[in-house]
Amino acid sequence: MIIPISNIKTRMYRNILNSIIRGEYQPESLITEKMLVEKYNVSKSPIREALIELCKEGVLRSIPRLGYEIIRITDKDINDVQSFRILLECGSMDKYWNNLNPERIKDVIFEKSECKECDAFEHWEHNSKFHLELIACFGNRFLYNSLADALKYLSRAYAQFYWEQWHRMTFISKEEHHKQILQHILAGEKQAAIEALEKDIEEFARGDEFFKPIFTD
Repeated sequence: MIIPISNIKTRMYRNILNSIIRGEYQPESLITEKMLVEKYNVSKSPIREALIELCKEGVLRSIPRLGYEIIRITDKDINDVQSFRILLECGSMDKYWNNLNPERIKDVIFEKSECKECDAFEHWEHNSKFHLELIACFGNRFLYNSLADALKYLSRAYAQFYWEQWHRMTFISKEEHHKQILQHILAGEKQAAIEALEKDIEEFARGDEFFKPIFTD
């Protein structure tokens, strides 16, 4: 069976992006089509298409005759995305408050709000899932997709800034703000829920307020 190039391209895109997020390729380092073809044992075409897509998303920068550079994310980039998240998530909660169904909040989100001991990337993925589940309750797919893009960008940012610590840590999530957000929603306390959501976004960015790192080596 011949696998369509588009499917291989999607797989290569995910593999390359995951390698960047996991710190296999460091910011400002170069990757080439040749090295990826050899690594994944596929043809150049899907590799090139995946690299072009990552360039469009601002993950890579094409340098003629040399390869593709991993773009470094700055502190300002992170602050800008976090500010965007606050406007997006808190503004959406304010506008679509009446769309929140208490039963869905309990059934879809509350059961997933616990995250015990986990590694840094599991911790980040769990936090992202919570926020995506919450914004999905507003019933606007454009809001959901915008947040998903922002969180994908931030996953690279956290990997870049904290990889040296993260790969040696286990995390214990407190998730106090997640519980507070849900409790305020279920109690019909709109302003308190919005304030708890904003605090959650801000404190997760700082990290040390929201989880406890345990060095494993």
